[in-house]
Amino acid sequence: MADQQGHLGGRAGRRAGPEFVTPLHRAPPTRPVPAAVPTRIRLPPPAAAHDVPPTPVRPPVRAPRRALSVTACLVAGAVAGAGAGLMAGGADVATVIRQQPPAAAGSSAVPDAQAAAAALLPSVVDIRAGNSRGSGFVIDDQGRVMTNNHVVQGYSRVSVAYADGRESAARVVGADPATDIAVLEVAGSAPAAAALGTSSALRIGQPVIAVGAPLGLSSSVTAGIVSATDRTARLGGQPGLPMVQTDASINPGNSGGPLANLQGQVIGVNTALATVGGAEAGNIGIGFAVPIDRAIDVARQIIAND
Repeated sequence: MADQQGHLGGRAGRRAGPEFVTPLHRAPPTRPVPAAVPTRIRLPPPAAAHDVPPTPVRPPVRAPRRALSVTACLVAGAVAGAGAGLMAGGADVATVIRQQPPAAAGSSAVPDAQAAAAALLPSVVDIRAGNSRGSGFVIDDQGRVMTNNHVVQGYSRVSVAYADGRESAARVVGADPATDIAVLEVAGSAPAAAALGTSSALRIGQPVIAVGAPLGLSSSVTAGIVSATDRTARLGGQPGLPMVQTDASINPGNSGGPLANLQGQVIGVNTALATVGGAEAGNIGIGFAVPIDRAIDVARQIIAND
């Protein structure tokens, strides 16, 4: 549940989970603007391996442990000056952001990644905040865009590029560092809003797609499955948050982009990826997304407080 500031804490009795550390930055191979490397989360180290003892028998030698860390998948930036804190209250915006129910079990429609990508891509945007770059997606008919806080952190105005090649200025409406969610408002007309699903009905093994601009490569789509639905992680020392874990490829620049089901409904906001300690940031099949139900609750509070 959110506290009075809109920050979401961990569940009582749960382990705190891995923690994000400072984001890394490196230039993508194809673009001059550096893509934000996902924030790193330190995960418990893998079980230590043991060497086979030679003759004569001696105590087994414990192999050195490799720390597994998680990196957030977005373009770097600093938090918006347009109100980072959240407060309950304000105008009633419950109907501004609309969610769709999951497809019925008996539906005759066959889920298809290609169709899901075609439906979602027009609503996904490329975000530039100073020298940082990330992703986002349109969430309502007022031209508001959801992304990660770390993509726009430190900026009150950014620029967005649409899939059709158009570009627009955008104002940072507000952000919540605790959940790493931010809301932008674009100037002029924006594409249609993405279909927003629900994360409450997710199942382990369910196919999903991740859409965004990894390493500055706009409108990229990768596919995978839901690996876990309630993986607790901490964002920059904040209380632990349940995250959706996926093996869909997520890389620097994907931060703030949508994770969607095969009906094209957004079910999470891509935020972090795991890397083996000491290695350069890159996808190893462990990515994390903020559940869309939680992200929408935070976005509504941000909009109400604007």
